[in-house]
Amino acid sequence: MQVLKFGGSSVKNAENINRVIAIVNEKIKHDKTIVIVSALGGITDILLACSKLASEGNEVYKEKLLESEQRHLQTAKELIPIDRQSAVLSLVKTLCNEIEDICNGIFLLRELSERTKDRIVSYGEILSSQIISAGFQAKATGIEWKDSREIIITNSNFGAAVVDFATTNKKVSSYFNGSSSSLFILPGFISSDASGANTTLGRGGSDYTAAIIAAALDADVLEIWTDVSGMMTADPRLVNNVKVIPQISYQEAMELSHFGAKVIYPPTIQPVSSKGIPTWVKNTFAPEDRGTVIQNGSTKNGSSIRGISSINSISLLSLEGSGMVGIPGFSKRLFEALAVKKINVVLITQSSSEHSICVGVDAVNADEAKTAIDDAFAYEIETKKVEPIIVEKELAIVALVGDNMKSHPGISGKMFGNLGRNGVNVRAIAQGSSERNISAVISTHDVKKAINVLHEEFFETVYKEVNLFIAGVGNVGGKLVAQIEQQQKYLQEKLHLKINVVGLANSRKMLFNDGGIDLVNWKELLAGGAAMNMQEFIDTILVKNLRNAVFADVTANELVAACYDQLLQKSIAVVACNKIACSSGFEYYTRLKRLSTEFNAQFIFETNVGASLPIIVSLNDLLRSGDKIHTMEAVLSGTLNFVFNNYDGKKSFASVVQQAQNEGYTEPDPRLDLSGKDVMRKIMILSREAGEKMEMEDITNHSFMPASCMEGSVADFYLAMEANESHFKELYEEAAAAGKKLKFVAKYDNGTASVGLQHIGPQHDFYHLYGKDNIVLFYTDRYVDQPLVIKGAGAGADITASGVFADIIRTGRI
Repeated sequence: MQVLKFGGSSVKNAENINRVIAIVNEKIKHDKTIVIVSALGGITDILLACSKLASEGNEVYKEKLLESEQRHLQTAKELIPIDRQSAVLSLVKTLCNEIEDICNGIFLLRELSERTKDRIVSYGEILSSQIISAGFQAKATGIEWKDSREIIITNSNFGAAVVDFATTNKKVSSYFNGSSSSLFILPGFISSDASGANTTLGRGGSDYTAAIIAAALDADVLEIWTDVSGMMTADPRLVNNVKVIPQISYQEAMELSHFGAKVIYPPTIQPVSSKGIPTWVKNTFAPEDRGTVIQNGSTKNGSSIRGISSINSISLLSLEGSGMVGIPGFSKRLFEALAVKKINVVLITQSSSEHSICVGVDAVNADEAKTAIDDAFAYEIETKKVEPIIVEKELAIVALVGDNMKSHPGISGKMFGNLGRNGVNVRAIAQGSSERNISAVISTHDVKKAINVLHEEFFETVYKEVNLFIAGVGNVGGKLVAQIEQQQKYLQEKLHLKINVVGLANSRKMLFNDGGIDLVNWKELLAGGAAMNMQEFIDTILVKNLRNAVFADVTANELVAACYDQLLQKSIAVVACNKIACSSGFEYYTRLKRLSTEFNAQFIFETNVGASLPIIVSLNDLLRSGDKIHTMEAVLSGTLNFVFNNYDGKKSFASVVQQAQNEGYTEPDPRLDLSGKDVMRKIMILSREAGEKMEMEDITNHSFMPASCMEGSVADFYLAMEANESHFKELYEEAAAAGKKLKFVAKYDNGTASVGLQHIGPQHDFYHLYGKDNIVLFYTDRYVDQPLVIKGAGAGADITASGVFADIIRTGRI
């Protein structure tokens, strides 16, 4: 004996029903078969809506009933040959007239009881099963239709009746064992009480009908046919890379279904699990797919976790007070108050101090639950022994489920660590003593991100995905995008890392795509994007709330730098090429560092000093290992080093500066480089990282630029340099006459900092510094006589972009 249940999506229309008939015809070749069907997809909701409208005196119910009738008639006409339609169309019409009569009565009385609701919704399954039965018969397949209400007996709790298994099992066994038919069809969901009144088995009741019959007959197998190819590791509507769970235990399936995995409903599992009947979840639209088998015992799947599920629209109710400590009975009274109102408790957690107890309920019941509990504890509230119930709304539960979690330490740590790193605040935690489930209450807003974070950690061994937003796609930013596009395959294969560029912005336009922006055609796509507004760009990042989010600032814009704190507070990593934030006021710099630590969001600005050279990371490594920085000497401007390496008095100083700008070595405004201000920023950043509280005004700048060169526009700047060529030539000739070179040097020495042009002799480490190279000398407790030297190219779009790229990769490797 085998029992097959087909859900609403499987029997939604004639095309789908023909799929069902084909599946069943193949199945009956092997064994006696019972088919349970739901109402046509969406019909139950329509019938409930009609009854509600009628009770409210809204005549729109008549239009909806007509739509329902036409849908059933159309399905029958498409399914059954015209010469065999008469009987089934007549039956459909008769049943639809009965529904209309009941709704008319509701309309006149303006009254809708649970009993009447059960009567109305039962027609959905009766209609579908009769039409499908006629469809089988039209294809010359012998089938016996049986009314489930005659064999499934319940109490009179209308809406969610409780089955009388003793009576039901006898009736089921008697009927099927006494019939010679090999194929039966029954409406799911519906039942009757001892007096014959219509009852229903609650949402998901068709699954339950199938399980009741399978258990009563000790069937060999129960198959639940739906629109997915089995139970998934997570909700495919929320996670792209879900996997089918090939095998799962009854207990695991029960936990997952309780926590929102609606492929199968919790009551379904109870009857078959007690009999050890394997239950398959199969796909009507892909019958060749293996699906999921639910049975006793669990197998290892390479992970301690079997699946991740969630329940949305939860409210937390907290009962707190010093009067609860050491006094027995508080929990009993709380749960009794909820039970009287028939409010189901989804989650329970209590502090070990007994000072508080917290329960989770469906959000629709939150206000009623608060009133009930406040009434139950009115005396204690009045005498200040406990506080009035605190209700928190807009919450959800995310749960990890798996039999193999038991005796596997570290699961909770991974779960909460990953949630924390992504800025998901956990409001409450619960874990059963079986260690089969770990539940966390979080904001509804964070559900999608949380499930994706956990799924990536526990199931996606292929790669980790970083969602990247880039502000600034000019010279350096454009090179960065090209490098990411070039290296995607390498990163996935070698580092198991996927960088998904989901946001781009320049000064004019901004573009978003959660699925990833095409990095080949990004320029055209960005040109067609929305008008750029920095705060809107940040707000969109925050609203999207994507996991493993990283913001890369490849601008030199003060407004962009001012937004870092908003991102860090939401646990979004910031990679800054822009030096403005770290060289702004010391208070903002320390605030960003503090937010990075507090919200577990990385703040990386390696390219602020020396482009892609590992200067800041080396400085931090020295300090973390216990060393102390005494002196730092550095050439930190690739622009100035290029200029003084190429200026020999034969070409004008202005033309060499122009060459540096043309080759991409300067800041957008070259005066930042030539004035020494950019170098001041860099030595200040290094000083701050070394532990010094330093502002720009604390740094001495021995500028070599005439004041007239720093006035007016950039064009005026070049004209003024041409006019002052004799000044620059004199600087060069003075150094050359002494056998030395000109270098613009930054120096930190035990708390003080300065920048300025110096004459460097052949014996100095700076003398053989060519092109656009940077160099830093660290003198420390450990590096006393011979400094730690870091040297290399310190400017250029490609090099700077590679440094930003390396920082982005670093965020994804932690």
